[in-house]
Amino acid sequence: MILNRPQIKLVCSSLLLLMTGLSTAYADTDVKADKASWVDELLENLGADGEFNQDKVIDFSVLPGPFYNPEMSFGIGVSAIGLYQVDNDDEVSQLSSLIINGFTSANGALGVAVENKTFLQQDSLRFYVDAVIADAPEVYYGKGYHDNRLNVNKVTFDSHQFSLAPSLRKRISTKSFVGIGMDFSYTATDDIDEGESTVDSSVLIESSRSIGVNLLVNYDSRDSVLSPSSGRLVELDTNWYRQHFGSETDFNVQSLLYSEYLSVGESGDVLAWQVHGRFTQGEVPWDQLSMLGGGGLLRGYNSGRYRDEQMLLAQVEYRLNLPGRHGMVFWGGAGGLAEKVEQLSTDELLPTAGVGYRFQVKPKVNLRLDMGFGNGDSGFYFNVNEAF
Repeated sequence: MILNRPQIKLVCSSLLLLMTGLSTAYADTDVKADKASWVDELLENLGADGEFNQDKVIDFSVLPGPFYNPEMSFGIGVSAIGLYQVDNDDEVSQLSSLIINGFTSANGALGVAVENKTFLQQDSLRFYVDAVIADAPEVYYGKGYHDNRLNVNKVTFDSHQFSLAPSLRKRISTKSFVGIGMDFSYTATDDIDEGESTVDSSVLIESSRSIGVNLLVNYDSRDSVLSPSSGRLVELDTNWYRQHFGSETDFNVQSLLYSEYLSVGESGDVLAWQVHGRFTQGEVPWDQLSMLGGGGLLRGYNSGRYRDEQMLLAQVEYRLNLPGRHGMVFWGGAGGLAEKVEQLSTDELLPTAGVGYRFQVKPKVNLRLDMGFGNGDSGFYFNVNEAF
């Protein structure tokens, strides 16, 4: 979500007030041991007590938060964060999670995203499901660095999206998995407004349906999937979309990921860094192009603005542990887009930097508020868990 200068000041002030209020509420615990603050009571009622109750089928926390962006205007987002354990006698598997992010806005935008991670059989099996259903305004600037950079190329439209991506991962060694899955994605548009754009937006008129299967292999030594503080993840994920599966076109997608997490002394701080590439071949639909921006891939740029066939980015983040359940993060990064891999160039990089606040809702589950700054763009993000 993109903000102008006064809105950025308002967001930063709100972050400061939130941090001050929460820190005050949890500071000096000896004095307040016999009397809970109103913040304590509110968080407890919402389930955000920082603990896991294994007596519940799913131990939920529900946290609302306001947002603003030019496309959707003012709105309310709600994150429901649930932790559960499939087998109470399983002392190896991490806690499974069900995260539901919903939003609605003043202009009628509405959407729900679900992210489920289930750990089974002493962590020998992992079952993941990601799903999105949304009806919301979006932007399109065409393809490529130069067209995407021009503000005049902005095309706005309403997007009706549904996607579902389940996958099953089997442990093949102490720190390695192999997985299979499928991906279904459908997007339709209406109310297309080209404005003064010179890019070809005719691709938006027809609906897009992509159905494929995927195979992944990885090395995963992270101490936690939800909020790692040590270890590394090296993953190759290959997707094949074919017309005989029901997809409208034939194309391939490869995603290559390297992430590392280093604990800093005994402070609880974490230095995390990542290199992420997404590469496509074939007749790639406009909604399946590689993108930069949004809450995970180069925060600080409007999601949907920067698209092309190939993408490569790097980002580094310092996660500062504060007293109680609070934290701060500081990050920097850069990424690039191109039609072909050999055209990726350091002359066309998109830089980003930012700062964020963290609050531990449940064990290894953080609520995050991030303010990112890009080249000509900025973004404010309200979400759950880390960007990577």
